[in-house]
Amino acid sequence: MPRPLGELEDAVMTRVWQWNRPVTVREVLEDLQQERSIAYTTVMTVMDNLHQKGWVRREAEGRAYRYTAVSTRAAYSAALMNEAWSTSDNPAAALVAFFGMMSAEQREALRDAVRVVQYDDESVTEAPAEPRAEPRAEAAAEPPAEPPAEPPAEPPAEPPAEPPAEPPVPSEAEDESAGPPRPPGR
Repeated sequence: MPRPLGELEDAVMTRVWQWNRPVTVREVLEDLQQERSIAYTTVMTVMDNLHQKGWVRREAEGRAYRYTAVSTRAAYSAALMNEAWSTSDNPAAALVAFFGMMSAEQREALRDAVRVVQYDDESVTEAPAEPRAEPRAEAAAEPPAEPPAEPPAEPPAEPPAEPPAEPPVPSEAEDESAGPPRPPGR
């Protein structure tokens, strides 16, 4: 269950998420210093804390570390919303109140998200139905498709070419490639 990031943690993570690449303390420091006066050790401590909390992973590079976000800002926001919602004693009322606080743009984004989820749900429920329907259609088309599956039957056709006494076997293979004799043979 994620806890909300502190102000400085959020400022650091915002840069890590926006840059979407491994970053050093020095890079974050220099960017933060455009907005406020802050010490290198403060940024280093915040990034170490974010690592300890599991928000970033780090790899050593010389005497420094490069930090990379473990998840996206969207995943972080979703986790916070889910936690807040799950702690409610009346989740439906909490959602109604939440929707009431939304701007028109946020409600439109919500509608778009619901459409995406509904589309994904329909795709998941329809996906099994489509493959079942397709194999039935293919089953009707299988007799023409099975002659390519006869290369195992063609190797017996090669030995008849060597001995002249086996021409009846190739004619049987040709009968099998026609399709109708195969189903009765099975």
